[in-house]
Amino acid sequence: MNPESSNLGAGDMRDRFYSIIENRIDRKTFQHQHWTGSLDEYLDIVASNPSVARSAFQRVYDMILSHGWEKYRVFKKDLIRYHFFSDPFDNGADAVFGLDGALMQLVDFFRSAAEGYGTDKRILLLHGPVGSSKSTIARMLKKGMEAYTRTDDGALYSFSWMLDEHCAPGDMTHEFMCPMHEEPLRLAPQSARADVLAAVNENYNPTYHRGRIRVEGELCPFCRKVMADLMRHYDGDWRQVMKHVNVRRIALSEKDRIGIGTFQPKDEKNQDSTELTGDINYRKIAQYGSDSDPRAFNFDGELNIANRGVCEFIEVLKLDVAFLYDLLGASQEHLIKPKKFAQTHIDEVILGHTNEPEFKRLQSNELMEAFRDRTIKIDVPYNIRLDDEIRIYQKDFGPERVRDIHIAPHTLDVAAMWAILTRLEDPKKADLTLMQKMKLYNGKAISGYTEDSVKELMEEATREGMNGISPRYIQDKISNTLVSPQAIDERGVNPFMVLNELERGLDHHSLLTDDEMKKHYKEMLSLVLEEYEDVIKGEVQRAICADEEAIARLCQNYIENVRAYTQKERVRNRYTGKDDEPDERLMRSIEEKIDIPDSRKDDFRQEIMNYIGALALDGKKFEYNTNARLYKALELKLFEDQRDTIKLKNLVSSVVDDETQKKIDVVKQRLIKNFGYNENSATDVLNYVASIFARGDSKGD
Repeated sequence: MNPESSNLGAGDMRDRFYSIIENRIDRKTFQHQHWTGSLDEYLDIVASNPSVARSAFQRVYDMILSHGWEKYRVFKKDLIRYHFFSDPFDNGADAVFGLDGALMQLVDFFRSAAEGYGTDKRILLLHGPVGSSKSTIARMLKKGMEAYTRTDDGALYSFSWMLDEHCAPGDMTHEFMCPMHEEPLRLAPQSARADVLAAVNENYNPTYHRGRIRVEGELCPFCRKVMADLMRHYDGDWRQVMKHVNVRRIALSEKDRIGIGTFQPKDEKNQDSTELTGDINYRKIAQYGSDSDPRAFNFDGELNIANRGVCEFIEVLKLDVAFLYDLLGASQEHLIKPKKFAQTHIDEVILGHTNEPEFKRLQSNELMEAFRDRTIKIDVPYNIRLDDEIRIYQKDFGPERVRDIHIAPHTLDVAAMWAILTRLEDPKKADLTLMQKMKLYNGKAISGYTEDSVKELMEEATREGMNGISPRYIQDKISNTLVSPQAIDERGVNPFMVLNELERGLDHHSLLTDDEMKKHYKEMLSLVLEEYEDVIKGEVQRAICADEEAIARLCQNYIENVRAYTQKERVRNRYTGKDDEPDERLMRSIEEKIDIPDSRKDDFRQEIMNYIGALALDGKKFEYNTNARLYKALELKLFEDQRDTIKLKNLVSSVVDDETQKKIDVVKQRLIKNFGYNENSATDVLNYVASIFARGDSKGD
């Protein structure tokens, strides 16, 4: 662009640039989050708010609960949904769906650790199939801690030493941060620590647990060395030593390597335990004269820098055995052993995750009993509830993410349905299909199955969710479909395109080598297609009979006849003016649509009248859509009465008369308005449903 043609001058652009930046930065908030002060000032903060000295486990637990939770009951099982795992930080980008049971176990682990009941001395191991959200949960915990420590509720503090340029007593011109971001209360000598903590705990009333403030262990080797030098310099005057201490508020940050560490295994030949516990700084040996001087050591291993926060081990069981030995002391005793230094105390959550083959190898290795004994495993399975699985794909492929291509209704649903079916075990009950089992798990009522029986189904299938198709595979195939030439040309994607892509991908699935299993999964795609056909036939039926006035008239007629039947009265014929017997043919034609047998018609009719009477007692009016079961029957009856007037089967022919076309256009607009189709997808669905009727498919007629 020619600078002279722009209406925005160079100076104006500069002012606008700075204005935008300054409006985004709140200086008061920045200064508050980067507070510095003396130890005396920090002790005043502790006196008024002892929670600043919480342990890492207490802080993580409080962080999760600070976002709230809700209790609910499903299949006679009490569950809790913690809002933290909906990712309130990035608008749900890392939200975890449908794993409330596993997440409850995770939060219980942190609760026990916060109380000091022993799980704070264990390694937390998330175990499950690939793509089951293990990494997402770990990422959420780290991201949550970063955000929480920037709030007043999550504030924490560390300290630095004011010394001369040689890191020695003298002029306080240079600042040396504690390399492990330790709690300032650890500066209290061990002999006085218990009394100090007793005074702190007098004012500590935690919101979410009953744990106490505990500050254990000695200072890190660097701070211990500085402390010893200063104590000699001031002849044991601890108060004078503390004048060299500068306390500062810190915010945990993975990028800045403060309180959050992540370790990923590399090639076995290149693994070095110093990556966990730090290494010698050879350039400083000449300055300080010894490689055992802590000032010549970099305490920058992942376990060092993760102190006060979280250390994540990706695929932890792929670590070399020497690394796993380091984790034994880090978990049980909260101690690590830097090279040439005494054991050093750490306060952090050690979190690992692994898949099933690696865990089975651990179980079969007798030499790893100590590691297994220090590990608490939490299974993180795949979703087995359809609605939760659908939410995963809506997050990635919803209207706000995919704007230029129309995704037809049920496209994501059929993909999720197939994924769930691959994860379920075949039901042991002969009268229950796999599709019905999936619907039961999703909360749909099926005759003959109660909450107790669904609970039994879940309890007898202990491996459900630990096998099957990963959400990643589904996401990849939906992505492939969205960029396919057909999708780009038609500016739309429909369920058939996605189902075809899912089937094609099975032949090249990197984790699926069993031909029988591939065949089994392809058969499930046929089940999904059948279910989809039923769904769209139902939508077309509702679009055809969406005349509310007609449904209301039919409902009124039915209720009048049912009332007369149950009270053994006659019905006034509005056309002839005579009193006739209740219209049995009409009543049965409606009741048969929802599978009411002739032997139960009296019970059903009495139930309807009782339902209407109960509404009247509550001051409510009965409408045609008040009772969902009756409403469905009325829709099906009206569809049966009207579909011949529309002649849906004629859609597959090349000639459609004007009158039929007008009726079809009305139905199409209802599909667009009520079900989310666009012009093309509504036409496709109508044509497909018409072809079903044309080929004589009687199912659902």
